[in-house]
Amino acid sequence: MSEPWGDPEKIRRVLASGDTWAVVGLSNAPSRAAYGVARFLQQCGKRVVPVHPAAETVHGEPGYASLADIPFPVDVVDVFRRSEAAGEFADQAVAIGAKAVWFQLDVVDEAAYERATAAGLDVVMDRCPAIEWPAHGPR
Repeated sequence: MSEPWGDPEKIRRVLASGDTWAVVGLSNAPSRAAYGVARFLQQCGKRVVPVHPAAETVHGEPGYASLADIPFPVDVVDVFRRSEAAGEFADQAVAIGAKAVWFQLDVVDEAAYERATAAGLDVVMDRCPAIEWPAHGPR
């Protein structure tokens, strides 16, 4: 894969090292992709933190209205937002000291990728952890 944001080693590193995942856009809507992916991540041993303006409890985890509201460290910020809205969450991930940003399928913001990478974060874009896990997840 030629895009740097789909590098298999980076995907492997993020899946293996991130224990706390803030999932931006996660709500109690079972029909939404974020709901199923968050459940999958929990089943893989990750702590999932819902981030949504409604700040709902999802999958037993209390939600927060923004990344800045989370009162504990976050390893990975997983973004389920349209590409044009995703970049602000990469910037917020940098601001809260996250280690990585994961933009879901069809979410691409090359400028945000450059900013977050320059700040030292691993960035994966246009990928889904539930799809990548079988090939790259911890064994």
